[in-house]
Amino acid sequence: MSEKVKPTTFSKKSYVLLTKPGIMMGNAITLLGGYFLAARGTFNLILFLATVVGLSCLIGSSCVFNNLIDRVADAKMERTKKRSMALKSIPRKKIISFAVILFVIGTALLVSFTNILAFSVALFGFIVYVALYSFMKYTSVQGTLVGSLAGAVPPVVGYAAVKNELDLGAYLLFAILTIWQMPHFYAIAIFRLNDYKAASIPVLPLVKGIFTTKVHSLIYAILFLGISPLLTVFGYTGNVYLILSILLSLGWVLISIQGFSKKTKDVLWARKSFKYSLIVITVLSILMMFDYT
Repeated sequence: MSEKVKPTTFSKKSYVLLTKPGIMMGNAITLLGGYFLAARGTFNLILFLATVVGLSCLIGSSCVFNNLIDRVADAKMERTKKRSMALKSIPRKKIISFAVILFVIGTALLVSFTNILAFSVALFGFIVYVALYSFMKYTSVQGTLVGSLAGAVPPVVGYAAVKNELDLGAYLLFAILTIWQMPHFYAIAIFRLNDYKAASIPVLPLVKGIFTTKVHSLIYAILFLGISPLLTVFGYTGNVYLILSILLSLGWVLISIQGFSKKTKDVLWARKSFKYSLIVITVLSILMMFDYT
């Protein structure tokens, strides 16, 4: 039986929103960090544009497929109930066609103008996000960790596009982004808890409680403090990155500790931690671009 489409008008903007521009922008920032960390002052315009546009198309495609998979849950959540798929305002066939077109364009650009390694890493992220995370998040709290693996791919793609190899620098980028995403998402899960409850998505604060989630957030913030400076320790970034990575990470640890205060309101604390996490990854990504050794 074909899906009934509501007679709601849609525009080009509707298609753009399906790609989740906020997620694409965030991934672009970390992609640039990895790209310029590997480039170390050299610049190839064609390689740069192919990497940015190609990966953005693959990420956009994965987000469109994710919208399709999430359409039932999205209709139940306040934050997402007006998405095109939740409203059924765009035919499913057109959604799938749009996702496939983005995937083909992204693949063509990465394969033709970067290298097979960069494309393979990007494809890994695509598969993890669409085929694993998009379904696993409905069955296990570990879906968050799986999703963080996909989110850690962009800087590695940028790095591999330039160097055509995965060395210690690439692995450190992957580890840094994976660990960063855990407390980042836990914060979202806390201040969006009612939405996840309505959609029956087993995020950690819903399954284990907010206190346990705060403990996990603190542990990951401490891990981030330990791993983010390693780019300088192993000679990939300079002292400015080292100092700021330590200071920013310490700030995140302190914010995580503040979450246990009896005077702290959970939602306000979670929003504060979320906003701070964005500052941390943006600043560190920018430093990777310019403070290399």
